[in-house]
Amino acid sequence: MIIAETNRLLLSKITVDDAPFLLQLMNTPDWIKYIGDRNIKTVEQAATYIQNNQLKCYETHGFGYYKIQVKAENLKTIGTSGLLKRDNLDHVDIGFSFIPEYHGKGYGFEAASEIINLAKHKFNIKTLCAITLPINQPSIHLLEKLGLSYQKTVKPFEDDEELLLFAKNL
Repeated sequence: MIIAETNRLLLSKITVDDAPFLLQLMNTPDWIKYIGDRNIKTVEQAATYIQNNQLKCYETHGFGYYKIQVKAENLKTIGTSGLLKRDNLDHVDIGFSFIPEYHGKGYGFEAASEIINLAKHKFNIKTLCAITLPINQPSIHLLEKLGLSYQKTVKPFEDDEELLLFAKNL
């Protein structure tokens, strides 16, 4: 189901059929370095991950992460972007990830801008946040370009790793 469209992209709900792509994405060096190894090593594990995370998020909150497809490339899926309500953060969190061949082409800004538009106008979210590792300069740059500003460091997960928290009032 298409959730939004931009000049170059389609954003659609992730389904179990997207398991092969998610397996590929979650095992890229940048995903593992900046997001963490989720130990998803088979298509079946990716499908289970989708059922337990993406589909559950759509059902619980009405939003979630969406696959990003390039119109000019026969709807090739190149990444994900979306919204997540984490129990350990005060506000809805925006995130994004792309396969390496599509870094630096403006797709992240284009997709995340549309996600922010949806957050404000479709989901009535008043404040949006994002978390990232201090070493993830590409993500920090994109968050700032999207209008989010650094707020503080946080340790939202059990691994006790410090992350940078960015936020934006919508």
